[in-house]
Amino acid sequence: MTQPLSTFVVLGGGTAGWMAAAALARFFARQPVEVQLIEAPQLDSVGVGEATVPILRQFNQYLGLDEREFVHATCGSYKLGIEFRDWLRPGGQYFHGFGDFGAAHNGVAAHQLWLRARALGDTAPLADYSFSAQAARHNRFAPPPDDPRLAAIAAFDYAYHFDASLYAALLQNYACKRGVQHIEGQVVDVQLCPDRGDIQSLTLGSGQRIEADFFIDCTGFHGRLLNHALQVPFRDWSHWLPCNRALAVACERQDELSPYTRATARTAGWQWRIPLQHRVGNGLVYASDFISDDAAAGQLLQNLEGKALGEPRPLKFVTGHREQFWYKNCLALGLAAGFLEPLESTSIQLIQTGLLRFLEMLPSGGDTVAMQAQYNRITRGEYERLRDFLILHYSTSQRDDSDFWRTCREQKLPDTLAHKIAVYRASGRVPMYADESYAESSWVAIFTGQDVVPEHYARQADSIPAAELRALMTKRREAIAAVVGHMPSHIRYLQETST
Repeated sequence: MTQPLSTFVVLGGGTAGWMAAAALARFFARQPVEVQLIEAPQLDSVGVGEATVPILRQFNQYLGLDEREFVHATCGSYKLGIEFRDWLRPGGQYFHGFGDFGAAHNGVAAHQLWLRARALGDTAPLADYSFSAQAARHNRFAPPPDDPRLAAIAAFDYAYHFDASLYAALLQNYACKRGVQHIEGQVVDVQLCPDRGDIQSLTLGSGQRIEADFFIDCTGFHGRLLNHALQVPFRDWSHWLPCNRALAVACERQDELSPYTRATARTAGWQWRIPLQHRVGNGLVYASDFISDDAAAGQLLQNLEGKALGEPRPLKFVTGHREQFWYKNCLALGLAAGFLEPLESTSIQLIQTGLLRFLEMLPSGGDTVAMQAQYNRITRGEYERLRDFLILHYSTSQRDDSDFWRTCREQKLPDTLAHKIAVYRASGRVPMYADESYAESSWVAIFTGQDVVPEHYARQADSIPAAELRALMTKRREAIAAVVGHMPSHIRYLQETST
């Protein structure tokens, strides 16, 4: 059997690099493995990934990070979901919450119960059956109560907003305390093995040559290893997701410290609002074919709630991913692997799932060809399902106020998404593929918010007597309202749990 990999080099710092270094340090804590992280001191991280999804909690728990200390160290806040404004049409809004709309009843999914109730004349919106949506509406937050009875009413989860640079610093401290060697330097050359074509070593500007068994590319869009050295092709999805620019700027916070991200549709893209304890992160994601950079900057600055803390920082990108994420002895994470715009806060999610999937699949010997193929297959599927979820927001918009929105609405959809929409319109059912990141309830939240209305509900719902269904739905709404009514405000919870 070939020898196991024993030396790893992470190239690039920032969120992706230090997440990788921290996870490697944790994973190999009891093994004789050497981990080095190389970053150029003059390069700044992108720093726009400040909103997350609930699985980040699992990553922090894997590392053993205390949640309260983490939130305090990153000036963070809590996130129950995303509020979408003006996406269906100007003036409208809806909420994609972390959680479901209740447990199935007599084998009938919760949203199917709601569809049948609406057919019977019930006018309560679907959001009334979501803990996260109701708590967000009142700016309240507390972790899910430890009461199994509530699962029958509805389940909810939460994530975080945080300063990405502070999170990277926290992970750097964690990793270096556990033996990761931090090297500051610029890579000026990458040497490939003449026989195998994999990476043999890196040469720094100082002349230092660093060898390793395995390399992790966290060098952002540049892709110093996977793209330039190994020349892995890129799969371009900009014909489906035409936004290719972003401007990011922080501002003073004047509005409430809301426990959710806000995404507001604009004429050629959308604007994010991410509330932190010490400031608000803002940004405009837009398509340069439909608006100039100067006009985009003006639109962003005109829609801030407080004084801008600096000039908008530009970012150019192409939506898509590398044809292979793990190739030879190199794994790409973060922007080096691919980019899906931050509409559903998936950037850090993809770093985490890609990293932990790699560690899970790493064999005890050095022959990784079969596992590379499996890793790439699953990761490709994950990107494709997230791609479809993002396209859904744009393609179902009813906005007709700009060429951008008309183009998004008229585009030819991927077959997988077209099939999902067709099935939902016909029956209210959501066909779930392998490697889905989002549960059925998330798809239903976007379908409902974007006014994609099923023609029929599931026939099984007719087995529940109308009076019984009305009583059940009323009980669920009242139970959610009662629990939310006892939650503290978001800012009060942060104050009470601060260290």
